[in-house]
Amino acid sequence: MVLPDAVPLTMNVTDPISDVRLIFSVQAVRAFLYGFSSILIGSSLAASGLDSVAVGAIFTAMLLGMAVSSLVVGRFGEAIGRRRAYVSLLVVMGLAGTVFALTDFLPLLILAALTGTLSTDPNEAGPITSLEQAMLAEAPRAERSRVYGRYNAVAYLAGAIGSLTAGGPSALRDLLPGLPPDQRWLLLMPLGAVACIFSARRLSGMIEVSSPHPGAVRGLQRSKGAVRRLAALFSLDAFAGGFIVGSFIVFWFGRQFGAGAEMMGLVFFGVGLLQAASSVAAGWLGSRIGLLNTMVFSHLPSNVLLALIPLASSLGWAIALLLARSVLSQMDVPARQAYVAELVDPAERTAAAGYTNAARHLVRPAGPVLASWSMGTATGLPFVIAGGLKAVYDLVLYFTFRRVRLGDD
Repeated sequence: MVLPDAVPLTMNVTDPISDVRLIFSVQAVRAFLYGFSSILIGSSLAASGLDSVAVGAIFTAMLLGMAVSSLVVGRFGEAIGRRRAYVSLLVVMGLAGTVFALTDFLPLLILAALTGTLSTDPNEAGPITSLEQAMLAEAPRAERSRVYGRYNAVAYLAGAIGSLTAGGPSALRDLLPGLPPDQRWLLLMPLGAVACIFSARRLSGMIEVSSPHPGAVRGLQRSKGAVRRLAALFSLDAFAGGFIVGSFIVFWFGRQFGAGAEMMGLVFFGVGLLQAASSVAAGWLGSRIGLLNTMVFSHLPSNVLLALIPLASSLGWAIALLLARSVLSQMDVPARQAYVAELVDPAERTAAAGYTNAARHLVRPAGPVLASWSMGTATGLPFVIAGGLKAVYDLVLYFTFRRVRLGDD
């Protein structure tokens, strides 16, 4: 993937291959795999005979696993070493994907989900992303917002291609009925993990904290109070997002409108393209109007569109609202990542990323379970709840942090 030349994507100019580009390459492969697997996991679970409670339990385990493993990374990531922890998590990702490809046994699926290395969305925020956020923060401050914007754009583009590719097995089986079922195609996960490990092992020592610091071992120091406030607010946003995880949206569209994996693969391809464009725009916007303003002013209107989806009278209108929301819904992500990086000291970045990402996932597991339950009462209620809670988050975030100044490196 060729990236724009407007921003020099390098943290260590002496390396023949920059660390940023290596991280981007890992992100691209992971996002492709998550986009591909989120569609096929949803369709495979729907075809497996598991009821909605069991499906909700699997999604919940994925989110809970991300929370626990992000906490571990935040606490011990600097002491272990960013690169060593990064490679280890990529190995686990391949193993967890293999489990989902080979079995329908619920306890094993939950165990694999609890590793925190699988995702219900192409652009996840688990332990692997926590390390990537900390490593990318070593870029110069003037470039950081745009680096994070392109980092997320890579994820959305690759995830969109993965979602589109996920419709391939179903389409090909119409021509070749003997092809394996959707579930077996998840064996792409361990293959992709090998490619990620190869790139991760080539990272230079520049991605580690350059000088000893107590925070490298003990986590947060100076920024503890601010990170706690952010984590509390991020948890509200994530709790709301738990009602509408990507795999659950596939499940809901299938139940409500009969949309299959092939159709939803196309839809999520469009979603990914729109989110990629908006991520690049968010990086540009954040350097001009401020990171906090970018986070809030793009997020609020997207939540209104989210709440309107269950009011759609047809599949076409529901897809149109979902796509319209995608133009704005993820612009806050690169701004949020850059904001956390600038708020804390360099040696605190792994801890800050790990703890804020963990806070998002500690509460998010309740979302899929409550969404499954609420569908029995009113089928569109998860979208309304998510949109309303996310709007509250935006307003509280803005009025809590609007006067906080970000420090220089």
